[in-house]
Amino acid sequence: MGIRAAGTLMLSVSLGVAWSGALPAKDCPPPTKADESAVRQASLDYIEGWYAGDVVRMTRALHPELAKRRVFTDPKSGRSVLEQMGAMTLVQKTQKAYGAETPKEQQKKDVAVLDICRDAASVRIDAAGWIDYMHLAKWNGEWKIVNVLWESEPEAR
Repeated sequence: MGIRAAGTLMLSVSLGVAWSGALPAKDCPPPTKADESAVRQASLDYIEGWYAGDVVRMTRALHPELAKRRVFTDPKSGRSVLEQMGAMTLVQKTQKAYGAETPKEQQKKDVAVLDICRDAASVRIDAAGWIDYMHLAKWNGEWKIVNVLWESEPEAR
């Protein structure tokens, strides 16, 4: 097989894998009400904990190996930059009450549970000036936020 054919095959396989991931898994049972409630509560602990400067709620929501990231364009170079933080940094920022700087009337916290499949969940939070896309996992019987990819709203940039 030539290089071009191999590249086309790899692209086809990659697209097939990406496409199959976009479809609901056929073997996922419907989530229980308890799991739906616990995923929503972990998400609220995260966003409400942020706004309130509540370290207990924020810590309760996060897996210790959390990865929170965003991609933005560096205005000086025009190139993409990946900014990231872990659970400890997010807890420290919560403790410093950075979220409390957002006036109460602007503290948006719209939680949408997008999907739950056994011990994995995907959630979107529309907050004050940003959107969080989160992955949660059931860890030792509790739902914890493992990944967050966030994006600033255009007017907040």
